[in-house]
Amino acid sequence: MKLGIVGLPNVGKSTLFNSLTKAGAEAANYPFCTIDPNVGIVTVPDERLKLLGDFYKSRKITPAVIEFVDIAGLVKGASKGEGLGNQFLAAIREVDAIVHVVRCFEDGNVIHVDGSVNPLRDIETIELELILADLEVLERRIAKTSRSAMNDKSAAAELKLLKKMQEILSDGRQAKSYQPADEDEEALIASWELLTSKPVIYAANVGEDDLADDGASNPYVAAVKEFAEKEGSGIFVICAKLEEELSELDDDERAEFLADLGLKEAGLEKLIKASYRLLGLMSFLTAGEKETRAWTIRIGTKAPQAAGKIHTDFERGFIRAEVVNYKDLLAAGSYAAAKEKGQVRVEGKEYVMQDGDVVLFRFNV
Repeated sequence: MKLGIVGLPNVGKSTLFNSLTKAGAEAANYPFCTIDPNVGIVTVPDERLKLLGDFYKSRKITPAVIEFVDIAGLVKGASKGEGLGNQFLAAIREVDAIVHVVRCFEDGNVIHVDGSVNPLRDIETIELELILADLEVLERRIAKTSRSAMNDKSAAAELKLLKKMQEILSDGRQAKSYQPADEDEEALIASWELLTSKPVIYAANVGEDDLADDGASNPYVAAVKEFAEKEGSGIFVICAKLEEELSELDDDERAEFLADLGLKEAGLEKLIKASYRLLGLMSFLTAGEKETRAWTIRIGTKAPQAAGKIHTDFERGFIRAEVVNYKDLLAAGSYAAAKEKGQVRVEGKEYVMQDGDVVLFRFNV
């Protein structure tokens, strides 16, 4: 999974990136301190992996990973070259979802680029710049496709869809507001890599005092939650400054610190849950002495396609899947015991994978 982090300057964007990736992206109290796209890879916390790794005495444990891309703060006019943001927008065209960091805290020591805290205005500013950037992409595509549309039916169909999308964006709406008529249209739109076609998760960045009730008493957070709900987007509440402090601690210290604050989980866990929920993702597991590993797939994926995540040969030569829920496996004490109890099921090509399945794929190529 690949997530792009966007936001106005000084909303806590790079501070959040630092805390998530520990990559040390520069953070400063002035606009445009991020002058190159920062990329960081983080592992997805999953207690099931440790339990299964201990169970099998696995030599290697491989978690799922998320790639974060942090770009320079966007400002009004970014799509026309204002600030530094526009030159980095291309860096997030390939992401699966956008994490939009919104400032929901007051602090006279931290400059706001527009002079005051107003998260809905900030969201509108960023969304407009993404729309304008997408319109540029469409204009170039229309110019290119128009040349071949006269003699090519598929090009003519694409041109018609391009103009329809151009009209939607020109009206101030996002690309994702359009419902594709069929899979062909869906594939075409996906190939354009429009920023406004991507799912959005709002990171409401609050002060430490607002974390205890998850921002429930913060009017800025309430406004963002209402907006996200109407838009069908995800949202989570975070204190980027606190997260950066947490990122410097080891696992035991972090757990103790969170407990002292009355918090159940850190911001990374919140973001991962929001991302998986928004994108409809889940994990299945493979386990053994050699390696225990998590594999990320879409909810609803069938067994052969899940096998293909491991290797294309597994999907091509799929015979069956031997499946057991990780809790049943651990409770049974051994794979053989789980099999004796009938908890290891033999599933065919139509089996829909479930979160927490431990799978052994049988194949023949």
